[in-house]
Amino acid sequence: MTVSSYYLLPPLPQGLEGLAELSLDLRWSWNHTADKLWNYIDSELWSMTSNPWLMLQTVKTNRLKALATDSTFRGLMDKLVAEHREAIGEKAWFQQNHFESTLEVAYFSMEYGLSEALPIYSGGLGILAGDYLKTASDLGVPVIGVGLLYQQGYFRQAVDAHGDQTEFYPYNDPGQLPIMPVRNQNGEWLRVMIDFPGGTLWLRAWEAVVGRVKLYLLDSNDPVNSPPDRGITSELYGGGPEMRLQQEIVLGIGGWRLLDAMGIKSEVCHLNEGHAALAVVERARSFMLSEHQPFKVALAATRAGNVFTTHTPVEAGFDRFSPELVSRYLANYADQLGIGLDGLLALGRQDPASSQEPLNMAFLAMRGSGVVNGVSQLHGEVSRHIFQPLFPRWPPGGIGVLAGELAPRRP
Repeated sequence: MTVSSYYLLPPLPQGLEGLAELSLDLRWSWNHTADKLWNYIDSELWSMTSNPWLMLQTVKTNRLKALATDSTFRGLMDKLVAEHREAIGEKAWFQQNHFESTLEVAYFSMEYGLSEALPIYSGGLGILAGDYLKTASDLGVPVIGVGLLYQQGYFRQAVDAHGDQTEFYPYNDPGQLPIMPVRNQNGEWLRVMIDFPGGTLWLRAWEAVVGRVKLYLLDSNDPVNSPPDRGITSELYGGGPEMRLQQEIVLGIGGWRLLDAMGIKSEVCHLNEGHAALAVVERARSFMLSEHQPFKVALAATRAGNVFTTHTPVEAGFDRFSPELVSRYLANYADQLGIGLDGLLALGRQDPASSQEPLNMAFLAMRGSGVVNGVSQLHGEVSRHIFQPLFPRWPPGGIGVLAGELAPRRP
């Protein structure tokens, strides 16, 4: 991995470049062989931050210069860098057992719980997504993560002297997070665009390294955007329905466009909850344009490669957006698909013919995916009842053949 010297403040002395490579790979968040290295650099900073990349930005220059001439430290660093490269480069389970496979999975999630050093998560959904990427790395499964980079993330809780909760939203300085800008072939910052009411929304792309896996994060805090639009990726689950819809447009539509811009052709699109449901629509649009097919054909052709994992155990937990709000942001997009606003809304309604129902993102994800699963056997049983209205001719027990699987059983 090459890290531009200007991106490190202070710059690393000659011979310590391996520290940047180790600190930018979040593998250290679950593989702790390098803990002794960070503790050697500055035990107090390490205990306070648990963020090697932030340590390299913060540690005193004199300390780094001293480490560059410390033979014990240099020996330890060189050994760990060599071990890291060997571990990442060796064939893992997937390469050993599926060496002829060209599979690539794009995994979409609103949050990722990888480490406190990258605070873009709040709870179970994010922890599962983080563990998914870590396990994919260890097994060598070819997965690419797609998410959002939040300027503030989720709030931090404090309890005052009266026992009342107070929320704080500390700013996530991208320069102190273990991420790097994604560059195109010309070395320019890779950005994707989405048509928004009143103009264009520009999204910057960042890369986080998770062992063998890459996680790409989109950020609307670009100076060319309007102040309201720059705040779209400010808080995880922040704001009202409008901001939620904006974020889910960025994740689903913007996320798939980012993969297209990078030339990544994923055979499988895995949605971690319904937040990313618009990714299946954008995938179909991309197929529609490249193969010169109508949207319905494109959706049918791509549906088999889409996977939806539902998490919520109650129907009230699904995101729903009013037809008026969807029209404001997606009417032109629906026209480009050739199905119009009513056609897009129908994909996310229990009754496709209803004009009053909101757009249910879980229903949209369900209708756009060839495989649907829950997170446990019990959750699968609960989910069969929740999604039963989409299969009116099937009894609840007939929906699914495996734990968590929600597709109708064949008679």
